[in-house]
Amino acid sequence: QVQLVESGGGLVQAGGSLRLSCAASGRTFSRYAMGWFRQGPGKEREFVAAMHWSGGSTYYADSVKGRFTISRDNAKNTVYLQMNSLKPEDTAVYYCATPRYAKNSGSYYHEGFYDYWGQGTQVTVSS
Repeated sequence: QVQLVESGGGLVQAGGSLRLSCAASGRTFSRYAMGWFRQGPGKEREFVAAMHWSGGSTYYADSVKGRFTISRDNAKNTVYLQMNSLKPEDTAVYYCATPRYAKNSGSYYHEGFYDYWGQGTQVTVSS
């Protein structure tokens, strides 16, 4: 059973930083792509960032490019999202996700690419 557990959310002032973590268990973590999504109040869930299983390719939403960085530590079965220069519009519940198959077809940017999701962690950015 694949499990994803996010942590690291909280309340931060605009311009501040947070680092989210997502601990994975239940299978060989290093073989699978990982992604981060978020859902703001009254909004649909949207793509934030993703990383190829090898760590060689990363993908970002335009809204976070240059401010957020996705990384992974395969030895710790953990993926991170470093968030800098936070803005009030970054306020959301952040979810990590991973696909069922190692060689999944489709786009990293789409929810349908992912099969397993964490429970989410709240990030609130005050102005």
